Amino acid sequence: MTVPARIAIVGLGLIGASLARALKACTEAPYLIGCDQDAGSVEKAQALGYIDQGADSVTAAARSADCVVIATPVRSIAAIVEEALRAAPTGVVTDTGSVKGSILLRLQERGIPLTRFVPGHPVAGSERFGVEAADVELFRNRRVILTPQPSTDDDATKAVEALWQAVGAQVEQMGAAHHDEVLAATSHLPHVLAYALVDCLAGMEDRRELFAYAAGGFRDFTRIASSSPEMWRDILLDNREVLDGTISAFEHTLAQLRSDLRNADDEAVLATLQRARSARERFLSLLEHAPNEV
Repeated sequence: MTVPARIAIVGLGLIGASLARALKACTEAPYLIGCDQDAGSVEKAQALGYIDQGADSVTAAARSADCVVIATPVRSIAAIVEEALRAAPTGVVTDTGSVKGSILLRLQERGIPLTRFVPGHPVAGSERFGVEAADVELFRNRRVILTPQPSTDDDATKAVEALWQAVGAQVEQMGAAHHDEVLAATSHLPHVLAYALVDCLAGMEDRRELFAYAAGGFRDFTRIASSSPEMWRDILLDNREVLDGTISAFEHTLAQLRSDLRNADDEAVLATLQRARSARERFLSLLEHAPNEV
């Protein structure tokens, strides 16, 4: 399956703009139409050569597209999918949302046929956002998870696979519910912890001194708290039921460690730290392998 010849990208933030830039770097670059609620972002993307044409609405962007990629906040995706499917009667529609279950539920409640919609999620990102943050290498050797439904057309799924493979991504498939469970643990919970830690320290009386003496470890751990608050509010709330269980599991581990510290239990504290260190080393070892070997 070849990359669709005409692709519309709705949402020109980090993900949308990076995808546009990466597709334009391909040997046989598709014709790209860009759309964003911020007209300035469209103008900027066109001036930078990331898109060939700007559009002032989803309908205008999707009308002549073979494939529409929706890279907007998760709570807006379902409505845009509906509009894109209506505007492009034969086109394929996909998205980049970090939560899949809520999007599919909204579409099902609207009675939208899912034949030509291929839910997707590139597991890549940065704390930076906007057209200026576009990274041509953002998806190279990174996973993209597709969660096609039983009614999804096979050719539609293959077209979306080809699109992501063209920018160097490793495409995988899994169920939507499993996707949300995995991402709750590996992405959503870390963001909760980073935001909560910074908010906690910012509320302390000696916060100026605390932040003044923050070392590299603090900066590394809390880097993702510089991400878009609006975007992450939507993600966390849309996946709140699954995330609640993940937070509970973390609270249990933290409570146990707190108890061990209170009891000055050297062996228990050391065992927790050693398990964590070993687990992280195994994780890093996995990352050193090519995606198709993991």
